[in-house]
Amino acid sequence: MGIKYILLWLPMVLLAFANATLRQLVWVKNMGDLKAHQLSTITLIVLCAIYTAFIFRFLSVQNTRQAFLIGGVWVILTVLFEFSLGRLTQKSWAYLLQDYNLATGHIWPVFLLCLFMLPYTLYILRK
Repeated sequence: MGIKYILLWLPMVLLAFANATLRQLVWVKNMGDLKAHQLSTITLIVLCAIYTAFIFRFLSVQNTRQAFLIGGVWVILTVLFEFSLGRLTQKSWAYLLQDYNLATGHIWPVFLLCLFMLPYTLYILRK
C-alpha cells in the first residue's frame, strides 16, 4: 500500500522541477525573487491539485484516515527530498529554511499544508 503512494508522488517532483524552471527563467527576471517564489508556490499547488485529481482513483482512498496518511506521506517525502537535494548541492541550512519563514513572505508551508490536504479534500468532494 505505501509503495503506491510513493510511486504516485514521484511525478510531483517533475512538476516541481518544471515549475521551478519556469520561475527561474521567466518570473524572477520580471518580478524579483520573492514574488516569483510566491507565484511559483501557488502554481505548484494548482499543478499538484490537478495531478492529484487525475490520479485520485489510483489512490483508492477508502476513508479519512487513509486520505490523511497519503497526504502525510507526500509531505514527508517532499521535505526529505527538498532538504536532501539542498544539502547535496551545498546549500546551507539557513538557505534551506528561509522558505519556511512566513513572516518574511515565504509561503512554502502553505504548499505543504495544501499537499497534505489534497487527498482528503478530493476524498470529501468525491463522496
